[in-house]
Amino acid sequence: MRHFTILLTLTLLFLSLSIRGQHHSKLTAVVNWNKKTLDVSQEILYFNDSNDTIKSIILNDWNHAYSDISTPLGKRFSDEFYRGFHLSKKEERGGTFNLVIKEANQEEMAWHRLDNKPDLIELKLKKPLYPKQSIALELNYISKIPNDRFTGIGYSAQKMNLKDWFLSPARYNNHQFIQNSNVNLEDIANASSSYELTLKVPLHYPVTSDLKIEKVITEGNSTTYYLNDFNRISFSLFIEAKNSFSNYKNDSLDIYTNLTDKGIDPIQKALIIDRIAHFAKNTIGTYALDKITVSQSDYEHNPFYGLNQLPSFLSPFSNEFIFELQFLKTFLNNYLKNSLRLDQRKDNWIFDGIQVYTMMNYIDTFHPKSKMLGNIGTIKLLKNYTIANLDFNDQFSYYYMLIARKNLDQALSDPKNSLIKFNEQIASKYRAGLSFRYLNDYLKQDVVPSSITTFFELCKTKLSNGDDLKNILQSKSSKNIDWFFETIVGSRKLIDYKFNTVTKTKDSIRFSIKSKTDVYVPVPIYGTKKGEIVFSQWLDIPQNTDTLYTIPRANIEKLILNLNNEVPEFNLRNNWKKIDGFFPNNRPIKFVFLKDLEDPYYNQVLYSPVLGFNIYDGFSPGIRFHNKTILNKPFTFDLSPMYSIKAQTFSGSGFFVVNQNNRDSRLYNIRYSLGASYFHYAPDATYLRLNPMVQMQIRSQDLRDNRKQLVVIRHVVVDREKSTIVSDNSQLNYSVFNAKYINSKTEITNHLSFTSDLQLAKEFGKASVEVDYRKLFSGNRQLNLRLFTGRFLYNTATSTDFFSFALDRPTDYLFDYNYYGRSESSGFFSRQFILAEGGFKSKLNTPYANQWLTSCNASFNVWNWIELYGDAGLVKNRGTQAQFVYDSGVRLNLLTDYFELFFPIHSSNGWEIGQANYHQKIRFVITFDPSKLINLFTRKWF
Repeated sequence: MRHFTILLTLTLLFLSLSIRGQHHSKLTAVVNWNKKTLDVSQEILYFNDSNDTIKSIILNDWNHAYSDISTPLGKRFSDEFYRGFHLSKKEERGGTFNLVIKEANQEEMAWHRLDNKPDLIELKLKKPLYPKQSIALELNYISKIPNDRFTGIGYSAQKMNLKDWFLSPARYNNHQFIQNSNVNLEDIANASSSYELTLKVPLHYPVTSDLKIEKVITEGNSTTYYLNDFNRISFSLFIEAKNSFSNYKNDSLDIYTNLTDKGIDPIQKALIIDRIAHFAKNTIGTYALDKITVSQSDYEHNPFYGLNQLPSFLSPFSNEFIFELQFLKTFLNNYLKNSLRLDQRKDNWIFDGIQVYTMMNYIDTFHPKSKMLGNIGTIKLLKNYTIANLDFNDQFSYYYMLIARKNLDQALSDPKNSLIKFNEQIASKYRAGLSFRYLNDYLKQDVVPSSITTFFELCKTKLSNGDDLKNILQSKSSKNIDWFFETIVGSRKLIDYKFNTVTKTKDSIRFSIKSKTDVYVPVPIYGTKKGEIVFSQWLDIPQNTDTLYTIPRANIEKLILNLNNEVPEFNLRNNWKKIDGFFPNNRPIKFVFLKDLEDPYYNQVLYSPVLGFNIYDGFSPGIRFHNKTILNKPFTFDLSPMYSIKAQTFSGSGFFVVNQNNRDSRLYNIRYSLGASYFHYAPDATYLRLNPMVQMQIRSQDLRDNRKQLVVIRHVVVDREKSTIVSDNSQLNYSVFNAKYINSKTEITNHLSFTSDLQLAKEFGKASVEVDYRKLFSGNRQLNLRLFTGRFLYNTATSTDFFSFALDRPTDYLFDYNYYGRSESSGFFSRQFILAEGGFKSKLNTPYANQWLTSCNASFNVWNWIELYGDAGLVKNRGTQAQFVYDSGVRLNLLTDYFELFFPIHSSNGWEIGQANYHQKIRFVITFDPSKLINLFTRKWF
């Protein structure tokens, strides 16, 4: 009887769903709160709506991505320097277990997880499934829910946030199943299905979902929810000990949200939500479903960058404004993803473009006077800062330019999983929205908004892509838009126009335009007088750059390309030309305190106080002058004149840099620089160092690959005064040619780097190799290994060890290291440790090698920041046998590269811990360089 009922039910479902052309999934899930599991019984009616004969079916099992650190998700975490998943306990991870799959009323079916994609299951069919036929499947399994600290999805103490916790057929397109693994992008490629869910939860644990809740039955110590909906890719479930969601209804949509509102007025909150819902409906189209959830976890997974970066104590925006934009971004994200039937990984630029374009239009409509820094821009002291005067929507362009100036931008059409994190979450999103706005400004007549609405409706009925959007746009405009899809969307080519020639007569102005990047797309031209626009026109720039344009004179004082930044252009500093005046592009100098954004109409000089320190100069206050704005520039200077209080002399440093970015080469950046520094190296003697250098950075075409290579070629010139206090018997003036190659790959679980170094001077020539390896094990145990070997090619400096390899404290004759007391041989500052050359922590009787040196350094943490270290090496000097040396001890790694202490225990000197003056043997690392700390936070983004 039971089998007959199942068969009858599936038959009726087939007749219904074959008309709809979609699959059906019926789930019964029982929540075990203590074990954080769901016991699942599932029936899938798979309908072959393609014209192909299918011999196997791919099922998405994205919850199993949390089962092991070797899954694509685990590797993604490692790539982005997130260690929480790698160090998590087994019970904190997720997975699908005890899986049994049967064809309805038949024996078990064979299935396996795909190689390197364990969150995808291939189910072998016993017989081919022909077009328009269906197959009924029965599945039983346990879904172990992961801790939500990894991605925001999963369980915490008082709630479960469930997404993609069940098995679902993958989308079939272009004669194959889409096989996308879970890499924390929330872009699962499920086939469109109808869902029936019977969910049994503990008593007093309310459920919120974007599925329709048909009925709720409480029996004993549990509550059963009956939910369903049609035409879904996936759905959200929230099971909480205390309901945090509020419900808002308007004439077309049922909205549930628990987004943090910071105590704003409930009526104001309701008005904001209603306004956003109606704006989305009127500008995009009617939502495909009846119900939508907007959760705090959704927002935190992809927040509004730019809004959330300023410290809260500044309060630059009102709580209402913050809630409004956070809700707007999250609402639009869910609105589009639940409605648009697209390949969310391949065509992600369409999602991003519509979302950000709509956000920009919303801000223009309801908050046209808002500034990027909110009410901070009203402070009189900041009125001359460019960043304080930017409109709110201008930030989207600057975030894109931030990554483009680093030469790390990627094409909008690149798959979402190939984007580096900064592009995936910020730059590519913003550029996509800017590109839609650019196209609409060019086409006019609201072609883009109407095309978005038409495309939105099309996506409700069929699986669509960028070609469908292009066809719709072309049908609504007579202008050619091939350039938009080929250049703006399909490539990472930069746009950078400048005026080539400009001539004037009494009645007209003639000019030509040059593309510095050989990219030819439409651009607007403006004529201004006293800051007011008196002329504007869009120009279709042909490949022939010699084309002359003629416009009316109209009392124009200045010609400006792309005045309102309609075009996502790389450089705005060459976009204008004065019609009158002897210096048509004269930019006055503008002094700015601390930092600012780039102002294309001024030559900015930024200044800030600096404070240097070494024990010979003492504290050295000074002023830093530079032109390094937030955006990278092709030419930068940085000068820091100082006054040494202790020595009562002037000192300081500075450099000039020319950056050359290569867009289509693995050699993506060449940096030419000239640096100089002047400080004391002894109490009575100074040094002057000149450092001309070329750095060549090499990176894979796959920007997500963390392997980086660097070639450094430089010639260091040193001029030292003679010291009567410090004597090392070496030449005071010398120069060294230095060539270095670095190859490194860094992830949170593994790090491997290789460095080769060649130095040639009149007195010596030497070569060395250094290999660093780091491995993070489960349980937060980390192994560090370093191997160094160096040999002199020739060495005529026989009377000094100034140029010798050092076992524990390099002499730093190239003045590369930040020694506080570089000439000290005793006292506190002589114990400063810098990991270089031999890398020993103990001071031994043979501290130098004038022939060759080989050493190995190792450390292993035993508890949190407490590590054991050991060093071993061979030291070879002329006229002596190679000597084996070693040391060992305890390292307190309180803050890596910032604050570390080394306590020697045993070495070639014997048991050091029991020897006299032990405190003089303790070594330390103390660094005040903020760039190292900043790198810890930025490395995951780039």
